[in-house]
This record gives sequence, structure tokens and C-alpha cells, in this order.
Amino acid sequence: MDNGVHLYPLRVYYEETDAGRMVYHAAYLKFAERARTEMMRVNGLDHIEMIEKYGLVFAVRSAEIQYLKQAKLEDELLVQTCVASLGGASMVMDQKINFISDAGLGVLVAEVKIKLVTVNEAGRPQRLPDYIKTAIERLRDEKG
Repeated sequence: MDNGVHLYPLRVYYEETDAGRMVYHAAYLKFAERARTEMMRVNGLDHIEMIEKYGLVFAVRSAEIQYLKQAKLEDELLVQTCVASLGGASMVMDQKINFISDAGLGVLVAEVKIKLVTVNEAGRPQRLPDYIKTAIERLRDEKG
């Protein structure tokens, strides 16, 4: 975490590319998903505990993505994730995917905005448990 922003580095693998060795458009959503999961994990939010103890999961309500530059096989990328807003049963995550260069953070590749909702086993929205809401509020507070 850096000032309320979770940083997740990754390298583009062959499986994430198309026949031209360019990152397939849906792979960017996978990169964003991995980064969000790791942000939750490093902040003590465990998906298994959420399922087993509360019967809840996060579901994507909406996703917006802007593709700005094309990444390709073997590129090194950095996904930056922050909590943009928090509701009773939902949250919005802003994510930026940049190239990593020798000088540090490089050109912006894509911007992702994801709205997540907590749902129960029947797929109905449920309020965030207090321990999750507190942890997420702590993340937002670190943002300065």
C-alpha cells in the first residue's frame, strides 16, 4: 500500500495474449481482479472467511474500462487500486494499469472502474459486515 493505493506488479504471460502477442482485451479485467483480491488479502479481508462465516461474496455490478495503450507479451505492468466510494452493500474501486519502466511508473495502459456489491447465497444484496466495512474505511482513510 502506498498512501491508500495498493500496488500490484505483474508480467504479461502468453496465455493472456492473442495471436498477435497483444494483451487480449478481457485479460485487463483479470489483471484488475487479481489486484483487487490481493489488496483485500493484504488488508486482512479473506474471501473464504467471508463465504464460510457470513455466506457472502463480492459480485461485480458494473465495470467500465478505457483502453489507452496496447500491452504485449512480456511487458511488465503495475495495477494501482484504490477504494473510490463505499456504500452499505457496495463499493467502487478505481484502478489504473501502467507500464513499468526503468525509471519507474510508465505510460498509462488502461483505467478500470468496478462497482462491487455483496450478495448472499441466493444472490440478494446484503450489507457489508462491520469488519469488512471497517477494513475498507481504513484503506480509504490512508489515501490522505
